[in-house]
Amino acid sequence: MTFYNDIYPFYYVPRTPFIFNLDLLTVILVFLVCAAIFLLILPGIRGKSRLLWMFRVLISLFIGAVIVAVNFSSDWAAASMKANTTYKSFSNAFVNAEIGLHVGLSGINVTLKGNPVMQLNETIDYNEMFEWTGSVDEDYSDALERGLPNPILYIAEKFTENSPCGLYFQYRYSGRYASATMWTAFCCWLVANVLFSMPVIHYAGYMMVATAAFIFFALASFSTVRNLPACVFTIGTASFETVYSSSFWLALATGKKNSC
Repeated sequence: MTFYNDIYPFYYVPRTPFIFNLDLLTVILVFLVCAAIFLLILPGIRGKSRLLWMFRVLISLFIGAVIVAVNFSSDWAAASMKANTTYKSFSNAFVNAEIGLHVGLSGINVTLKGNPVMQLNETIDYNEMFEWTGSVDEDYSDALERGLPNPILYIAEKFTENSPCGLYFQYRYSGRYASATMWTAFCCWLVANVLFSMPVIHYAGYMMVATAAFIFFALASFSTVRNLPACVFTIGTASFETVYSSSFWLALATGKKNSC
C-alpha cells in the first residue's frame, strides 16, 4: 500500500465531530424560551403569590424539560478509558487516545480523541453515532467502508445483531420501551399543568404522581440490560464496562421530586 500525505488512499478525510445533539439543543431552547416568557409576565402577578407562581412554574418547566431531553440524550449509560491502541486497518501504527462509549435510548455514540489530538499527521477526534432506528449492522458496514479507526469499529461490532454479547436486542428494546414510557410521563405532566390552572389541585397532584410512576417505569425498563452477562470491552491492555450515566440519574432525581 502507498500513502498520500501519510493518509491511506481508500480512507475518507476524518470528520470533525459535532459536539452537541441538535434535537437536545432544540428542546433546551424551547423550554428556556417558555421560562423567559413567564418571567416577563411575572411582574403582572400581584401579592405574595408571585414567588409561589415563580417557583411552581420554573420547577414544572424543569421537570418537563428533563422528561423530553433525556429521550434525545446519549448518556443513559457510559464508559471511557485511555489506551495505546492500533489506529486503522493495514497499519501497525499505535496512537494514545481516550475512547468513550455513550448509550442513549435511540442508539450509541462512540468517541475517540487522541492524546494529543494531532498524531500520525492527522487530527484524531471522532464522534460516531450508531442508531437503533435503522440497523446497526448497516451503520457498522458503512463505518467499515469509510475506514473508521479500529477502536470505534471494535465497540460498534459488539452492538451488531450477530455479536455474542447480545447487546443489540437488549439495548434496542429496553430503550424503545423506556422512550415510550417517558413520552407517556410527558403527557401526564401536560395534563397535570392544565389541572393546576383549575380548582382541582388534588387531581393535578395525582397526575404528577402518575408522571413520577412512568419515569420510574422507564428507568426500570432501561435497567433490564443489567440482566445480561457483563460484556467487557478490551482495547489493548485496558478494559471497561458501562455504568449508569447522567441522564439516568437526572431522570431518577426528577421522578423522586415528582413523587414528593
